[in-house]
Amino acid sequence: MSRLELSVACGLNDRTMALLARWIDVQGLDLNCMAIDPVELFDRQLRLNQFDVAECSLSAYISLIDRGDDRFVGLPVFTSRVFRHSYVFTNSDRGIDDPGQLRGGTIGVPEYHMTAALFIRGLLSDDYGVTAPEVSWVQGGQAKPGRKERIELQLPPSIRVQHVVDRTLDDMLVSGELDALITATAPPSFRAGDPRVRRLFADPESASTDWFSRTEIFPIMHLMTVRRELVERHPWIIQSLYDAFSRSRDMAVDRLRADGVAAVALPFVDLQYERALAMFPQGLWPYGVEPNRRTLEAAARYSHEQGLARRVVSLAELFPVEVREAAWHD
Repeated sequence: MSRLELSVACGLNDRTMALLARWIDVQGLDLNCMAIDPVELFDRQLRLNQFDVAECSLSAYISLIDRGDDRFVGLPVFTSRVFRHSYVFTNSDRGIDDPGQLRGGTIGVPEYHMTAALFIRGLLSDDYGVTAPEVSWVQGGQAKPGRKERIELQLPPSIRVQHVVDRTLDDMLVSGELDALITATAPPSFRAGDPRVRRLFADPESASTDWFSRTEIFPIMHLMTVRRELVERHPWIIQSLYDAFSRSRDMAVDRLRADGVAAVALPFVDLQYERALAMFPQGLWPYGVEPNRRTLEAAARYSHEQGLARRVVSLAELFPVEVREAAWHD
């Protein structure tokens, strides 16, 4: 029996390693898997549709569905998830010690629509009353000037975003032109130990743990998507792909549980694994729609509240019936 050949592009991590290394036989499919940095991948896929199956920004995907752009079908395979309290940075001289002080301030962001910013703005709004319209947003490159949005913004007049091309956000944070920077990676000044830049949350791990205990939100950054035309011609590939990515994830978690410090070059990883398991007794990295309902619904609500979507996109729109039937539960 012939197998359907598909190109697959995703980031390299422990959850995708088994697929990228071809350790898994995928039912009915011959996958040509490529490891590509997500920033480059998102640009190539959203603009050029280069791959059959590709990792995608959750925020971008919600915006596309809201606009009626249905080129891709989302799979509830969440290859990147990050708690984001540790990615809010402030200028030490500004005297900002409480997140509520950012109301009315100026905040930098590499891309307004990026999923890291989506969740950070969401927690600032929900917990501290700092809503998107109350902030002046500055968008640009964090370490290199001139970064642009990967998708065209269609924001309401209440959301003010200034695009900066001749400065970096890191320089503006150090100089005090920005009250804060929200981002997906620590800025160069912070990594270099510049005393003028510090994290807003003094204990981000405790803040994230408390937030999860109250909300059950484990922020999803990326999901896998499939070209819709392929799903319409071969609906069975949904189940095959979901099963394959789930098996790859399971292999990573099994190795972490069995090998601990031998599996990852990180001291005390065994103790961190024990703490994480206590926090997530149903599984460290759940896929499927229902186990992630709280997080997905929060992302859709944030997208609307922050002007990225004109309405709250439903889970049924994000994951059509053929996907929900194959991957409702993990």
